Amino acid sequence: MHALLVAAFLAKAAVQPATPDSLSPVRRAGPVVTAVRATSAIAVDGRLDESAWQDAPVADRFVQSEPSTGADATERTEVRVLYDANTLYIGAYLHDREPQKLVVNDIRKDFKEEDQDDFEVILDTFHDRRNGYVFLTNVEGARADRQVANEGREINTNWDAVWTVKTRRLADGWVAEMAIPFRALRFEAGAGQTWGINFSRRIRRKNEVDFWAPIPREYALTRLSLAGTLDGVHPEGASRDLRIKPYALARTVRPTGGAEFGSSGDAGLDVKARVTPGLTLDATVNPDFAQVEADEQQVNLTQFSQFFPEKREFFLENSGVFYVGDAARNNRVQAPPTPDEDLLLFFSRRIGLTSNGTPITIPGGVRLTGRAGAYGIGAMAMRADALPGVPASTYSTLRLRRNLGNGSDVGVIAMGREGSGNGNWNRVGGLDANIRFRGVVDWNSFAVMTRTPGKTGGQYSWRSSLNYEGRFFHGKAATLVLGDGFQDDLGYYKRTAVRKWSLDTGLRPRSAWLRAHGVREVHPHITWNYYESLDGRTIGKNLHSGNTFFFNSGAFTELSVNPRYEYITTPFRLNRANPNAAPIAAGGYAWTEWMLKWNTDLSRPVALQLTGTTGGLWTGHQKSAHATVTLRPTYRFKMQAGVQQSRITLDRPVEAFDVTLLTGRTNYSFTTNMFLDALAQFDPHSHLFNANVRFNVIHHPLSDLFIVYNEQRITTPDTHVAPGRSLIVKFTQMFAL
Repeated sequence: MHALLVAAFLAKAAVQPATPDSLSPVRRAGPVVTAVRATSAIAVDGRLDESAWQDAPVADRFVQSEPSTGADATERTEVRVLYDANTLYIGAYLHDREPQKLVVNDIRKDFKEEDQDDFEVILDTFHDRRNGYVFLTNVEGARADRQVANEGREINTNWDAVWTVKTRRLADGWVAEMAIPFRALRFEAGAGQTWGINFSRRIRRKNEVDFWAPIPREYALTRLSLAGTLDGVHPEGASRDLRIKPYALARTVRPTGGAEFGSSGDAGLDVKARVTPGLTLDATVNPDFAQVEADEQQVNLTQFSQFFPEKREFFLENSGVFYVGDAARNNRVQAPPTPDEDLLLFFSRRIGLTSNGTPITIPGGVRLTGRAGAYGIGAMAMRADALPGVPASTYSTLRLRRNLGNGSDVGVIAMGREGSGNGNWNRVGGLDANIRFRGVVDWNSFAVMTRTPGKTGGQYSWRSSLNYEGRFFHGKAATLVLGDGFQDDLGYYKRTAVRKWSLDTGLRPRSAWLRAHGVREVHPHITWNYYESLDGRTIGKNLHSGNTFFFNSGAFTELSVNPRYEYITTPFRLNRANPNAAPIAAGGYAWTEWMLKWNTDLSRPVALQLTGTTGGLWTGHQKSAHATVTLRPTYRFKMQAGVQQSRITLDRPVEAFDVTLLTGRTNYSFTTNMFLDALAQFDPHSHLFNANVRFNVIHHPLSDLFIVYNEQRITTPDTHVAPGRSLIVKFTQMFAL
């Protein structure tokens, strides 16, 4: 039924085919590079010494996005493109007059590019000016890849492709040579291909970002409506790209307080198949996520439970297809956009995990994602077994989106949970639209209805926002409403029967005088969230007013004042480590916080991140600090030590206590395919210690060996509770047919 309604709705969406000119009001003509067919074999060795490289046209004349938008890049970059029957080759010569100052900080898979020199390419294989594939490398040949949709509104960093890259340092810079098999990409069939393409280079010591096709600094490489054009690609046909990835797992576990270890084994299978040039079918049988990194705890001084992001690979891949809403603006402090946690309509952690993170067996599931013509498609069905107190359920989601001109789209979403037993179900359905005006103004809205047995009124939610993203001024205004009967078993939200008003605006002045004194940009801004009940009573306010100084080095500091108000109807215990502590009583509470943030240059071998807060808190006062020190003596080794410390003094009830959490994280990269990661956390007040150690070897492309050790223990001297421990070995092997 959902599918019929969706198809009927989208069939009525009249649209004219978009042209590159109509999609790029800022720049109507972009650069063009032509790919040349390689007549002899290309050895991917980082040398670019085959004659075909010398004959290929050069893409150069890069321009700055940062720090001086539109100015010539300070170092020359030359890029050439070749192809043969099965592979696209990209060769980049990145000149540098001070190669001894190149910055390399990581060689892990999917490294963080902001902290080092790198080279990036984005391929818009359908030439629709909105969706693409990104491939990144750094000076030491680390690999990162991702999918982007709707010009970066959805970024899937967990997408993986089989591709290779080799780099080489030179006396005047470095060279990167990429080989990307056509089977790793999706594109329309046909001998002659015209794709969208752009190249980016980061020169970290200068905090400089350059593009081949110019991108203003308020946007990023994902702004495909401003990309250039790649002509002349003639693949001889994409393969069916069938991947079969079985796994075998062995574990031995002793639960906390348990008397002995229990051993078990398991096996499962993942299948990925190319259905059409634009659609991919994923199927999983008995998936296991034992290798996933443990959740990192945070000090919680609010009335709400903590939000933990999804980390399981099966749910992360193509997850952006199911997202409804608009991405946060590019505020240059947090790199990835974060969704509105007051309502995240689709939150995959609801599948196969309890509210406290306990895994639930998933017998299997299927997912179809991709595009067909102007339509983006996402469909998923998963089964989760029962646990004591948790019924077995089948979860389903259908997402369709119709692309319009100018980077706009309209869509629908339908979700449901069908639980075992009578009257145990929940359904959600709605519409959304993302409309772009003149390239810099975006209007985003959605409206959904829910249905749950036993509920009658108030089963709805809607949201609307208007965003202007300019170089000097940015502003967003939005409102969100959740009815009192709203229930979404596949979503995340903090409360219902609420109306939220929000404003996020600021200025970004730059001047030569500031830059000469070490400050690249000043950013005075306000981010105000106001919550009221549906009858108009104030139930919450968070009024953040701050000023951020972005320094030439990439460091920043921010000073803000944050008046707060919270009205609670259910008492809760703020001192969660003391079960006998008196709760915060129901009622309204107002206070003001002063906050200082200070981040040094994170690309340096030693870096510091500090947040200090002082002022009121509920009925009393707080002095809080969150500090993290990062040591990076080489690009192979990184160590972080963090402390979150809060001194709380309450007047009603009278109580003074500390909340502390110590965190240590270590990463060592033996090679670009072998890694060791360790995470340890200790709460000295509850005497709880947790550790997670993972060893990962990528023994073949997209094939892994994981060895994972977990420990949880209570550290009081007189405790008689045995620590919980587990050792897990997981082996995967991908077969490509």
